[in-house]
Amino acid sequence: MEIFGYDISSLLEMSIFGNSVQSYGIAILLFVGFWIGLKIFRSVILRRLEKVSQRTKTEIDDRMVKVLEEMSGFFLWFVAFYLTIKTLRINESIENVLDGLFLVLVVWELIKIVRQIMEFGLQRVSHRKDETIVHGLRLVLNIAIWATAILLVLSNLGFNISALAASLGIGGIAIAFAAQNILGDLFSSFTIYFDKPFQVGDYIVVTGGNGTVNGVVKHIGLKTTRIASLQGEEIVVSNKQLTESNIQNFKKLHQRRVDFQIGVTYDTKTEKLEKIPELIKKAIDPLKGAEFGRAHFYQFADFSLNFKIMYYVDSGDYDDYLNTQQKINLGIRKAFEKEGIEMAFPTQTLYLKK
Repeated sequence: MEIFGYDISSLLEMSIFGNSVQSYGIAILLFVGFWIGLKIFRSVILRRLEKVSQRTKTEIDDRMVKVLEEMSGFFLWFVAFYLTIKTLRINESIENVLDGLFLVLVVWELIKIVRQIMEFGLQRVSHRKDETIVHGLRLVLNIAIWATAILLVLSNLGFNISALAASLGIGGIAIAFAAQNILGDLFSSFTIYFDKPFQVGDYIVVTGGNGTVNGVVKHIGLKTTRIASLQGEEIVVSNKQLTESNIQNFKKLHQRRVDFQIGVTYDTKTEKLEKIPELIKKAIDPLKGAEFGRAHFYQFADFSLNFKIMYYVDSGDYDDYLNTQQKINLGIRKAFEKEGIEMAFPTQTLYLKK
């Protein structure tokens, strides 16, 4: 082969590190060709795919294009270099190092792709679901992704995965025993999410072995739930304790039953005692959101004649209940004053014998 009248056949056939100069030249041309092809794919084909995806109604194709666009330049450069170097004869040790590095880079890019797809799915779920479960799912999925990736790399690098898995199993049992409380709280947070005994903003009363806790739920975390008490302080309760306790959720209370009693003096005439149930009914019936249940004279107490009263409030809000009870109390008080009925209070009468 002659170039400018010079025979370069001997030069092309010259061997350097086990490969001819011609082989190196072909490898360089292949590297340049691969690199140009990858640059065209990123700058031309991906741009056209992006424009096409923007015209569609779905978001999946937009996400896939974005995933391809975010592939690192170093990874693409190394792919071109790796495919080129495989056409040459190289030292076995160097080849093993390049194979391992290529595997690690491929797995790393796959992790990035899978995590982006996972985040896309979690973002769609978070619009309709509690953020707590989204964080929990993200944690579990990330652990699963990284564990799978590490085992895949180690397996391809020649490590004995069976022995490693067995040792990890023993270590996992030890870790599980050491972190059983943390894991218990984590799984309890999933129970709270799926079973939904309460949500953020609900007023709850928790009765368990450590006493009674009540307040408004402010945050449900992976390990603890934060409750703002009526006094203003923040109470932090473990999720495991919540799932093992009795919970009263007043946010789910749509109609409240109210029982109370009043007492009148023993001097009250019988005909006025007979009027009291009707007077109480008239004090309750006109109120919006209140429904009269019953009122009965039921007890001769130590210093009073007691009436037991029951009514309903068509609201679970505690302020609505207090406002209604106040109006009822004032209405009963006015009716009793008008009828000359005296309410009882603790008294004692002493009879002195001469």
